[in-house]
Amino acid sequence: MNARHTILAIAAAALLAAGPLGAFANSGTVTQLSGTLSVKKPDGSVRILSQKSEIRSGDTINTERDSYAQIKFSDGGQVTLKPNTSIKIEEFRFSEDRPQDDSFIFGLLKGGLRAVTGLVGKRNRDKFQLGTATATIGIRGTTFSADDCVNNREQDCARLEPAVYVGVADGEIVVRNPQGEAAIAAGQFSLVAPEKRPLFLSTDPGLNFTPPATFIQSVMAGSVVNVGKSLECVVRR
Repeated sequence: MNARHTILAIAAAALLAAGPLGAFANSGTVTQLSGTLSVKKPDGSVRILSQKSEIRSGDTINTERDSYAQIKFSDGGQVTLKPNTSIKIEEFRFSEDRPQDDSFIFGLLKGGLRAVTGLVGKRNRDKFQLGTATATIGIRGTTFSADDCVNNREQDCARLEPAVYVGVADGEIVVRNPQGEAAIAAGQFSLVAPEKRPLFLSTDPGLNFTPPATFIQSVMAGSVVNVGKSLECVVRR
């Protein structure tokens, strides 16, 4: 990740766990989807994903316009992607019995996301990192958002200063880069502009998260529309 600085986020929130986990499970699963979601695999192949599709290390995941997706990882963590968002899963490793082997490193390449950390973030905070255009976010057991308005100047971002905007719904984070740091608690927001110290925001920057009602209802209910196997297909060029 080029020109990435540092946000270290130390959370005081409780884990959102999700039932029994295997001893070794190094993947995520698309649990909710509205619109189009694709993945570029490490070998360069591109696939259109569906609910039940598997996500692994090295995958670059992309949502299209007006598309939302939620990915649940085997440690209980969840990442929900906004439209026109791209993230890369650099490395995800989770061993229920060997926390020293945990690793969850991913990058927000563009767009925005909402995340709830799982066991990796709770028990081994140094092994959870989200890279962005201006910072790296390290989390321990919290719920947070990150929106890249450096590489995106459309819609809500067009009226805001080019920066990465971070918000905390649960827990506490420390936003840090070479220019300074700021502790951000639940209900607070921060702005991290390129090569500037992190700043508090007095109000919500208004980066809306407005998926269709059916998506919200299915997420709240924990239901999966396509309950069969993955229906993904390979894109041929």
